[in-house]
Amino acid sequence: MKKEVAGLNAERARLEAEHKGEEHWRLWGPYLSERAWGTVREDYSPYGNAWEHFDHDQARSRAYRWNEDGMGGICDEQQRLCLAFAFWNGRDPILKERAFGLTGNQGNHGEDVKECYFYLDATPSHSYLHYLYKYPQAEYPYAWLVYENARRGRQESPFNLLDTGVFNEDRYWDIDVYYAKAEAEEIHVHVVVHNRGPDEASLHLLPTLWFRNTWSWQGEPIEKPLLRAVPAPNGTAWAVEAQHSTLGTYYLYGRQPGELLFTENDTNAERLWGVSNSSPYVKDAFHRRVIQGESGAVNPEQQGTKCAA
Repeated sequence: MKKEVAGLNAERARLEAEHKGEEHWRLWGPYLSERAWGTVREDYSPYGNAWEHFDHDQARSRAYRWNEDGMGGICDEQQRLCLAFAFWNGRDPILKERAFGLTGNQGNHGEDVKECYFYLDATPSHSYLHYLYKYPQAEYPYAWLVYENARRGRQESPFNLLDTGVFNEDRYWDIDVYYAKAEAEEIHVHVVVHNRGPDEASLHLLPTLWFRNTWSWQGEPIEKPLLRAVPAPNGTAWAVEAQHSTLGTYYLYGRQPGELLFTENDTNAERLWGVSNSSPYVKDAFHRRVIQGESGAVNPEQQGTKCAA
């Protein structure tokens, strides 16, 4: 009779506790897509044209209604509160907050993601997760990928990210994101970045916590959730409190010092449609703050529905 591995016994116990309703190990998991733009779920167009109605360029500025997206992220099972990562190589015109790809009309072979990311490990209870993203140090070739694939015919091969040469000489970062649950609702996150290139290079990494926008749509009024900075306990550099009427209260702690940025997960109507915003603190504020240096883009009161560190 073979001796069972202790780790397998622990995972079996977690699944049994979930099955019996004793512990909710699957409350938090990898339910967050890398890309939610251009999907039928977020299609409010009169003729069902999801690809053209909500494209990648709008995604950083336009609030989603039914789902969210992010890089290497997790969320609760109803996708009320989300945690993911934004990256910036110092050259891109925008933060890397979500996967880029082509819509069915843009790609010569239909819809096609143009990223290099991998799900390397996971347990059934989501007690352990491992995600890897390969981020080029050169400027990400958004326009080139769209142009070249539009130029090619159906009989030609698609033009992929590797074809652009941005990974030449291994000039990229490997970004490994690990999640490990100490308990069903206590999650430890560890991020390891490796510079694979021959030269020193700086990477901006922003852990981002936000609430899906459920308050801007027609229907019964709901209590708006809140993220706010709170005093950091010993052993941590900063702390954020997340309050939600149905999910409850959670805390995000960080060990590495960093500036906390707060805004609202609301649409930047001025950028998209030329309509005045009710507040300057809108969804794409971190792009303007980190890349353009606009201090007025974020809320000085250190509260909102979206936060990055």
